Amino acid sequence: MKSPHRYHITTFGCQMNKADSERMAGILENMGFEYSDDPNDANLVLYNTCTIRDNAEQKVYSYLGRQAKRKHQQPDLTLVVAGCVAQQEGETLLRRVPELDLVMGPQHANRLRDLLEQVFDGNQVVATEPIQIVEDITKPRRDSGITAWVNVIYGCNERCTYCVVPNVRGTEQSRTPEAIRAEMEELGRQGYQEITLLGQNIDAYGRDLPGVTESGRHQHTLTDLLYYVHDVPGIKRIRFATSHPRYFTERLIRACNELPKVCEHFHIPFQSGDNDTLKAMARGYTQQKYRRIIDKIREYMPDASISADAIVGFPGETEAQFENTLKLVEDIGFDQLNTAAYSPRPGTPAAQWDEQLTEEVKSDRLQRLNRLVAVKAAERSQRYLGRIEEVLVEDQNPKDTTQVMGRTSGNRLTFFTGEFQELKGQLVKVKITQTRAFSLTGEAM
Repeated sequence: MKSPHRYHITTFGCQMNKADSERMAGILENMGFEYSDDPNDANLVLYNTCTIRDNAEQKVYSYLGRQAKRKHQQPDLTLVVAGCVAQQEGETLLRRVPELDLVMGPQHANRLRDLLEQVFDGNQVVATEPIQIVEDITKPRRDSGITAWVNVIYGCNERCTYCVVPNVRGTEQSRTPEAIRAEMEELGRQGYQEITLLGQNIDAYGRDLPGVTESGRHQHTLTDLLYYVHDVPGIKRIRFATSHPRYFTERLIRACNELPKVCEHFHIPFQSGDNDTLKAMARGYTQQKYRRIIDKIREYMPDASISADAIVGFPGETEAQFENTLKLVEDIGFDQLNTAAYSPRPGTPAAQWDEQLTEEVKSDRLQRLNRLVAVKAAERSQRYLGRIEEVLVEDQNPKDTTQVMGRTSGNRLTFFTGEFQELKGQLVKVKITQTRAFSLTGEAM
């Protein structure tokens, strides 16, 4: 028999949102809800939203419209909007979609139970006021049994002129090393193999925690945290994201090189390869500094994978400035690059500027960048051919069920023939027989 309480969550946007959704799913399951794949079969529908790009926001409104109509037939349907659109729009959302029951910003994810209890008492609730982060008392329902996210710092103090994150996720708040380690130990006991430490700006970890060393250095940095959690039992791999070039240190690179469990994979967004554009973005570094960071990583770990984010068509970007971005991508040779055309976000300085580029120019630059990215990634992939790589088996290949799939330490997706139930969660040595731009195929040894 179907449970009378079924929930559905749709997640837009970044890994932080995925981690928040897993936590909220954990709370709902503790409240007796069962997960449903189909939103139309659920009586609680939650959209965890993202404001980074305009189309993500528009999508939320179209999904919401459909559920709002359904609510007229099924008044017991509970509609929740969480995440960054909720934080940014607040009361405005209720005016646009009066059928909504709960609008909650990302800082309130851990309070879902209390907020829903107010809703079930007949209230329409908006929770977007800033709060101190509540330690994670609920255990998330992790979507995978093998890899898990662990938040180490919430919020962001940077003020990049294109970005809405600080307005919606609040100022930086680091969790204590003890709380992070305790969560990782629990995940290790539950059989998770790989942890990704998450922060909007993870290199800022610990700046807001008390304590300095005798030399006057902050006692709590991301580097210190990696040393502190490295030996958690059961955990075989540790990753971290997202880094900011302004705070990326040689000490961190040395730690990644020394600590065997830390994957040789760095995700360091550069956003633009042009200094004037970087200045207009308020990124706080030059493309020369970015190149020095990558050189330093490759000096310690020649084989490390480098991925990044880049924006094209920023207001005022000239063709020559865009070509500086192409040149950076050509010279560095990224393993993977998340690219986006600039999209003006409400409440950010760049959205007010006059020299906005046309959609045609943005789309043309995005296509040219993506073509180059694919060529360079395919070249980078060739270094794996004939090599033996350790792959953590995470899933069955949905397109070919005789194969399993997982990732190398450098985060390359790898497919090989095998039985998922037998290999699930194992580190398997795989000889690489075929390379593509963003994935590999091999044979288990």
